[in-house]
Amino acid sequence: GEHLRICPQGYTCCTSEMEENFANKSRSEFEAMMKEAGRSVQTTLTAQHRSFDSYFQDLLNKSEKALYDAFPSMYGELYTQNMKVFKDLYSELRRYYRGSNINLEEALNEFWTRLLERLFKLMNPQYHITDEYLDCMVKHAEQHRPFGEVPRDLKVKATRAFIAARSYAQGFLVGSDVVKKVSQVSLSHECTRAIMKLMYCPHCRGMSSVKPCNNYCLNVVKGCLANQADLNTEWKYLMDSLVIVADRIDGPYNVDTVIGTIHMRIAEAISNLQENKDLITTKVFQGCGNPKISTKGSSSEDKKRRGKVTLEAKSSAQALEMLVLDAKGNLTALKTYWITLPGSLCSKKVMASSVTDDKCWNGMTKGSYLPEVMGDGLANQINNPEVEVDITKPDMTIRQQIMQLKIMTNRLGNANIGNDVDFQDASE
Repeated sequence: GEHLRICPQGYTCCTSEMEENFANKSRSEFEAMMKEAGRSVQTTLTAQHRSFDSYFQDLLNKSEKALYDAFPSMYGELYTQNMKVFKDLYSELRRYYRGSNINLEEALNEFWTRLLERLFKLMNPQYHITDEYLDCMVKHAEQHRPFGEVPRDLKVKATRAFIAARSYAQGFLVGSDVVKKVSQVSLSHECTRAIMKLMYCPHCRGMSSVKPCNNYCLNVVKGCLANQADLNTEWKYLMDSLVIVADRIDGPYNVDTVIGTIHMRIAEAISNLQENKDLITTKVFQGCGNPKISTKGSSSEDKKRRGKVTLEAKSSAQALEMLVLDAKGNLTALKTYWITLPGSLCSKKVMASSVTDDKCWNGMTKGSYLPEVMGDGLANQINNPEVEVDITKPDMTIRQQIMQLKIMTNRLGNANIGNDVDFQDASE
């Protein structure tokens, strides 16, 4: 056995070639274990993203559909001639939610301005109203709140709900992406040797049925996954932040009430305008002068049907509650993933012996394992008896992922207080 380079050099059943094959085998097996463990976390996170995302998109679609169904009979030409204004609003909201760099407040302001311009023209068909006149009209009308309190109220509520929903949905994707990238980090040369010694050297000694000692396995895996364990702090913060925002989404920034009733708020705003029509027209004429009388002079306003259509919001509050509850359970369970990983790999995958066993493989022979178990993370590996870890050289891929987690957590923290943070790719 003097030819052995990794296993203890006593009598052996292994040739050099076998030892090398075992080393390659143990390396690919361990990397596969890592990927498999990571995949289950990714699956959980992407499933959470998918269920929230489809719930949210569905809310928006239902609100838009309710508007298209009810407005033609409620408003006649007021609606049919302005369909694009409503369509544009919903498509801007969707783009914002998907992560486009849109200023949501500006998009809402733009919607109300365009709507006011169109409706003012339609309500005064006997006049010829130019674009310059409309600019003046918007300035004068705004101060009289033509749509009542709706625009202001909706701006506050919708921006908060959208900011929260967007960062919440993205939080799951970032988490999943971090796990994916980190699970692909390859093992160092020292680590490959240590894992071979742990998993296959007993075979060379004719002890293939002897399991590795539990603490021995922990030291090897903690040494090999030292960089991964350093994700723990920021990972925990991300999971906690997602839980807090989940409470917002089902609480003060309730997406169900806000997003599901956008069409109702628009209807409320239009009826406010219709009620204040004369007052607003008078004020505008005072401020901007009387527009010229139009030669067409058709009075389409009178043809408008005044049939009252009641708009309803179909609440899916219970669905939201269940979604949030399920998410919180999963997020809490995943919080300690990176530091419990060595333990779960040793017990489930390497099949280490029970903690008290003194007839286990200790790296040299069958007996008990005496060294103490190292702490988690890179800095704690300085005296790891099983793996030589250079604690001055952190893994760059993992450091980048820690940065990604920080950026996402910061974004969620802002969303929690209703602040919007520009979305940008953290790799920049």
